[in-house]
Amino acid sequence: MNQSLKKYIGIGVIIEILIVVYAYMVTPDIADMFRLSARYSGRLSAAIFIGSFYLFSKAYPNSVVKDSNWNNSIVVFAILHFIHFGFLATSVYLNDSPLETVKVIGGALAYAMIVGAPFVWEKLKASHLLIYYYYVSIVMIMTYVARLKGDFVGAEPFWLHYVMLVILASCAVFFGYRIYSKKNTN
Repeated sequence: MNQSLKKYIGIGVIIEILIVVYAYMVTPDIADMFRLSARYSGRLSAAIFIGSFYLFSKAYPNSVVKDSNWNNSIVVFAILHFIHFGFLATSVYLNDSPLETVKVIGGALAYAMIVGAPFVWEKLKASHLLIYYYYVSIVMIMTYVARLKGDFVGAEPFWLHYVMLVILASCAVFFGYRIYSKKNTN
């Protein structure tokens, strides 16, 4: 593990700890604390994902595997999103939140792809990684759509959900256009 990666992981973990501390300061109720921790940790993960997708689109197709910044980003995203999953699973359990089978299956596949990606990305073609980025993008976009529809207990629709929805969708389109343009020039 290189020094840059250790530094980024350390910064990410510190931010996750600060999220828990902030959530506890806002509400000492443990169930609500995990609900807020999951919410803010998810936003952090979304930001890291967008950065990773950007780096992927920048390096696509030839130098993706060789790009150390992209390599670091996919590992940091996997680790921080795994932490987010811990907050989310704990929140669902403590708050006895209802789960929909289709959403759980779709989300579980995304989590498996996210956590597994750092172990297999060197063996995958750039086109497989493109599928990874678009599937995870769709799952994140659908999460914000569900928030806007009021499907999350304890989380009212909020202006930031609209902003994140627009950012995720715009990035998916922009990065896709960037990748498509590169394919046509090569």
